[in-house]
Amino acid sequence: MAKENHTPYVLLGMMTTGCNTGYSMKQMIDNSLSHFWKISYGQIYPSLKKLTDEGLALSKKEPQADKPDKILYEITDKGRQALETWLVSPVDSGLPVQKNEWLLKLFFSRHEPAHTAIAKIKQYEAQLQERLSVYRQIEQMIKSSSIRSEDEQFWLFTLRHGFKTTNAAIEWCREVTEELQNEEE
Repeated sequence: MAKENHTPYVLLGMMTTGCNTGYSMKQMIDNSLSHFWKISYGQIYPSLKKLTDEGLALSKKEPQADKPDKILYEITDKGRQALETWLVSPVDSGLPVQKNEWLLKLFFSRHEPAHTAIAKIKQYEAQLQERLSVYRQIEQMIKSSSIRSEDEQFWLFTLRHGFKTTNAAIEWCREVTEELQNEEE
């Protein structure tokens, strides 16, 4: 069974948030969705063309002085219906499998000294702490924005998932580090 391409739906969704250029969509994706969904420019522009070809979006050129024309995109009623149909359809992929090099190396860590495994886990914990800091900045940006969005509640729900899973991973790091340190003594 072919894997469904979700990029068109992401882009239709981006259009509903006020992002109306490929560049602004990529910026929003990089600043919010990239923590759980990645899309490249190489996916964005062909998908935008396909969305306009299928009547799910409209495009309009806006002239710019000393620059190429800016292309603005707008979701159509047909595009809004496609987005809504996708949103209510069941998620049939099950739980996602996340590739995690830290866990992969830990799986085989009996072949290395405990102190090097502990160092890797502490480094992983530090990166998780950095991620929490980014999440706090995103949360502050959403809550302090003078422009209210109908999407805000759902953005915060998604962000809360990031907070909870990252905090759980930090707790796991501390537990595993303590166990390894106790064995080392």
